Amino acid sequence: MRMSTPDSVTPPRLLSGGITFTPVAFSVRTIEADRHREFNASQPSVSFLQTPAWGQVKSEWRSESVGWFNGQDGPVGAGLVLYRQLPKIKKYLAYLPEGPVIDWTAPDIGEWLRPLADHLRAAGAFGVRIGAPVIARRWSAETIKAAIADERVTRLSEAIPDLVNHETTRTRNQLREMGWRPPEDDEGFAAGQPRFVFQLPIEGQTPEQLLTGMNQLWRRNIKKAAKAGVAVRRGTADQLPEFHKLYVETAERDHFRPRPLAYFQTMFDALLAEDPDRIRLYLAHHEDDLVAATTWVRVGQHTWYSYGASSTAKREVRGSNAIQWQMITDALDAGATIYDLRGITEGLEADDPHLGLIQFKVGTGGEAVEYLGEWDLPLNPLLYKAFDLYMKRR
Repeated sequence: MRMSTPDSVTPPRLLSGGITFTPVAFSVRTIEADRHREFNASQPSVSFLQTPAWGQVKSEWRSESVGWFNGQDGPVGAGLVLYRQLPKIKKYLAYLPEGPVIDWTAPDIGEWLRPLADHLRAAGAFGVRIGAPVIARRWSAETIKAAIADERVTRLSEAIPDLVNHETTRTRNQLREMGWRPPEDDEGFAAGQPRFVFQLPIEGQTPEQLLTGMNQLWRRNIKKAAKAGVAVRRGTADQLPEFHKLYVETAERDHFRPRPLAYFQTMFDALLAEDPDRIRLYLAHHEDDLVAATTWVRVGQHTWYSYGASSTAKREVRGSNAIQWQMITDALDAGATIYDLRGITEGLEADDPHLGLIQFKVGTGGEAVEYLGEWDLPLNPLLYKAFDLYMKRR
């Protein structure tokens, strides 16, 4: 096992407002997958991209589970690191998608991130990318609808948020001071995760309350699907070819590159081996026709709508609304507090090609969430730039 050497404990520091804190010396080292799973199970919410199983899904990357230790028996933080090798030389980009799982509200986030950088540098990393899973701002459905109607507002970030997390502002400033930087939108490294997502809080709600919180179109479409006889059922991994056929049809219609069937089969094998209810397949049929299909993921109290597909034919039976409603109510039954519809883009102008997706998700009555998001630390700036150019040319 490789372990970074922590800096010696420094004296208490004075923060703004006259508050003092005593830094903690953390060490970061490799941990076994079982220990990583135990840590994740102790947390209310961990991204499924930060589970040991996800390292098996991303087979083109080498994976490692790491833990933060401060003298206690078990890890006080953990993360899944994916290593992508540079062509021909044993140097790696280290990527922690939507992680690590640490105390992002700490007065000095550097006490957590410096030993991580030391550990990854020793492992041969030329750069690090993290995905800070801490919320910076929130916008309610009503705020978003008002912003869409306001021609002066062209992007979500231009709308006044309903909530601003000032602790995140402090963390963002500290990251910049330590040399971390957010990746540019047009950079070649395309493995990144969305900074803006749409979530539906479901804690303490009843199905009736959730339905009331949806807009009139969603409520009407859910009723229309039920009246038309759309039947939504849980599928099995053996039915993934049916899902994939519809998914490829969706990709051709919506102009995106589909993942191969083998990817989804690997995903189901890996995630289900970690937890028999980690991932589900949902299939919506009208008569004998498959009209919608989706995947649903859960870790602790957080559930995600992961992948979706819908048929071009029979769109009038509203299979997509029916399948979403089933996943939402099943998330509620599973004890989840959040139903996550994943990424959205910022564009709110009438001619933005992604506006329809935002409006579809806004109809659930949830909220847009901006995470602190992804940040890069070039440990070897020359190699990092070379890797970025390589990814842009692929």
